Amino acid sequence: MQLNLTKGVTEVSRDVYDLHMLAMYICVAIGVVVFGAMFWSMVFHRKSKGAKSADFHESTKVEILWTAIPIVILIAMAVPATKTLIEMENNDDSDVTIQITGSQWKWHYKYFDQDIEFYSVLSTPRPQYETQEGKHLSVDAGDKVKGENYLLEVDKHLVIPVNKKVRFLITSDDVIHAWWVPAFAVKQDANPGFINEAWTKVDEPGIYRGQCAELCGKDHGFMPIVVEVKSEADYALWLDEQHEINAQAAAAEKASLNASASMDELMTLGETTYVAYCAACHQVSGAGLPPAFPALKGSSVATGSIAAHIDIVLNGKAGSGMQAYDKQLSMKQIAAVVTYERNAWGNNTGDAVQAADVKSFANDSGNDTETPVKVAEVVVEEAPAEDLTRVYSEDELMVMGEQVYMKACAACHQVSGAGLPPAFPALKDSVIALGDIAVHIDMVINGSKKNPAMAAFGSQLTKTEIAAVVTYERNAWGNNTGDLVQPAAVDAASAK
Repeated sequence: MQLNLTKGVTEVSRDVYDLHMLAMYICVAIGVVVFGAMFWSMVFHRKSKGAKSADFHESTKVEILWTAIPIVILIAMAVPATKTLIEMENNDDSDVTIQITGSQWKWHYKYFDQDIEFYSVLSTPRPQYETQEGKHLSVDAGDKVKGENYLLEVDKHLVIPVNKKVRFLITSDDVIHAWWVPAFAVKQDANPGFINEAWTKVDEPGIYRGQCAELCGKDHGFMPIVVEVKSEADYALWLDEQHEINAQAAAAEKASLNASASMDELMTLGETTYVAYCAACHQVSGAGLPPAFPALKGSSVATGSIAAHIDIVLNGKAGSGMQAYDKQLSMKQIAAVVTYERNAWGNNTGDAVQAADVKSFANDSGNDTETPVKVAEVVVEEAPAEDLTRVYSEDELMVMGEQVYMKACAACHQVSGAGLPPAFPALKDSVIALGDIAVHIDMVINGSKKNPAMAAFGSQLTKTEIAAVVTYERNAWGNNTGDLVQPAAVDAASAK
């Protein structure tokens, strides 16, 4: 077990380690002097030896001395620390630039100027860490043996060259994450709507592991980071391999649009895709974790309109935890997982969705004409303009507010409003829900600076939905403030 800070494999990480050790040595030296003097006095100047305390008042020389010494120590620590901090922020003259996007609960890597991008997902077998009704999900004993890198394994490594300056542009698709690789001394928040920068220059080829370091929801502990550092020659070969893989994938995708897969083939691929990408939320059993992650077993989505089902997998659902998978999965994988969800767990619709069906829907849904696009029985129309002058009744606000809360808030603050403190504070009897309405509205619109887990919903919910959910939170669970928030109030707060 490692007890000290890692030295790492970059110049910056070694500088950080040296700063850490400098501070520790100074603290140890101060401790030795202070506690040494204290214990020496206790032993040799105790009352039983007839010692008597001196009787004197202030000493200007002593006061100057014990003020000057800490100042000198702080300066001695601040100078190298400042140099290191400045160097950590220097992203100039990078050789490789990679965009890193965090999402629940995976990392998306995009290499600039290389047309290479991919998602990196936990590859530790699910039976090793997830149980159901007290039993492992797999009966294969080999699947239960935890590997050396338990929960620190991914299906695709981020690959970078050795001795080259690599610049990272870090952002998020949903909530706040943090990309952290200790060996590089890189830890940078991934904030939705913002891009933070970091860089590294690794001296030694090898595989280095990290984790998301910002509480980001249910599977925060299951989004590891694996960076593989290769020699320049091996990195060039890897780039060529990725280009070849992309070309083959594009050809396979094109071929799949003209092929008709069997039900068995779709179900096999669909199950594999579902377990890798969907089971974390909707569970292997399809039972979900309502209300945040609804069940698919017997659901209206999995047994209703095929077009609506394809749409939600392709494009996600705004204001919920359902992500868009159009860039994460191939058309064939989406067709397979939709087929699987429509026929697993007793759904048994008999529907077999082909890649061509997904492609057709994607093309139609991308139509920008003013005519509503009709796919099967689903009509996609432009949403009507929001009426911000309308005054809603208490019943209307509470009904709508409860629906919005269940969809967007209950996963963290719980259906009961009791939260999961300290990360997700209670709303029942809380200062926010009982206090200043303006502060409450502002927090829902803009999130919380003090608690990064509280995301901003200004771009995720309409002003009417925000008004409704604030009203609901101020009057549910016995809060009973009587406050009714209207869309106009939210609009005014948004304009500030």
